[in-house]
Amino acid sequence: MRKTWLCLAAALTAVGIVTAAGAQPVPQILSNVATLSAAERERVLLEGAKKEGSLTIYESMAADDMQMLADAFSKKYGIKTKVWRAGSEAVLQKVVTESRANRFEADVVENNAPEMEALHREKLLQPVTSPMQAELIPEAVPAHKEWVGTAIDLFVQAYNTQRVKKEDLPTSYRDLLDPKWKGRLGIEAEDHHWFATLVDQLGTEEGTRLFKEIVATNGISVRKGHSLLTNLTASGEVPLSLTNYVNRPAQIKQKGAPIEAFLIQPAIGQFRGLGVTRNSPHPHAALLFYDFMLSDGQRVMRDRHYVVSATTVDSPYKNVKIVFMDPGRVLDKTQEWIKFYDEVVVRRGK
Repeated sequence: MRKTWLCLAAALTAVGIVTAAGAQPVPQILSNVATLSAAERERVLLEGAKKEGSLTIYESMAADDMQMLADAFSKKYGIKTKVWRAGSEAVLQKVVTESRANRFEADVVENNAPEMEALHREKLLQPVTSPMQAELIPEAVPAHKEWVGTAIDLFVQAYNTQRVKKEDLPTSYRDLLDPKWKGRLGIEAEDHHWFATLVDQLGTEEGTRLFKEIVATNGISVRKGHSLLTNLTASGEVPLSLTNYVNRPAQIKQKGAPIEAFLIQPAIGQFRGLGVTRNSPHPHAALLFYDFMLSDGQRVMRDRHYVVSATTVDSPYKNVKIVFMDPGRVLDKTQEWIKFYDEVVVRRGK
């Protein structure tokens, strides 16, 4: 997230909360279902959702992945979905811009945790309590409950299996100083939040010095876009990449690409968040989709190789210790971290 949050911050304070015409307020619906069993809650929400007729989702997840989730929801409940997809900053900006104009089209927002936290700060999301939250890892449910972490964007390393032998893989970032990695490393251009969190874990002085040495010694190819970086690793152009979202290498490996993911500790991750808008025009459908994403949706995402938040769903990374990026800190430190990452890695990259 670069300048978007700073540019929007002043304007966001002017946003008011206006209940969408004809819609029952979300807090009232939550109160009505608060003491119901899970089955009865589902029945009441589905009854209301069918009267509302549809659901609108604003999201930044990969299009194919969200479409599978939306289709699974529609198949189960018979509720039509409308999906509007863009990059994380554009989704944030659209929600804010429409709210300022008293236009309320989005029922739920799915986005990266920092952008969800930005919406929380400006009171554009509704606190939600759901019995499904009890099945999630504790870190997935912020105290304010205005968004929930449905999955973890775990940053993994990946290598081309035709150009790198498994036995040669680095087991620490210091191993990347080995001359055998000269001209063979790649990294994503805007992963300043990952880098700042990693360096903090390594020790700021030591981590900064180490990455300066890695770049100076062996160079690093800086590429914009995680999908591009992962595809370049699969093609062999970037034999080993440092910042891939966990699901992408597995998805393209499934199609036959010579790529494998691995982890260098510490493992860094951030949540993908889901929230119900305060002025949802289809609030029963929104809450039904929220519960779906924390139940059936967890298995759909698992099958798409996401690391999900539910403790009841198996994952290859279920027992990995993950250092979670603090979304509030990401917002507050964005400009500082961009400058830091640019100075240490991006500008020095080759």
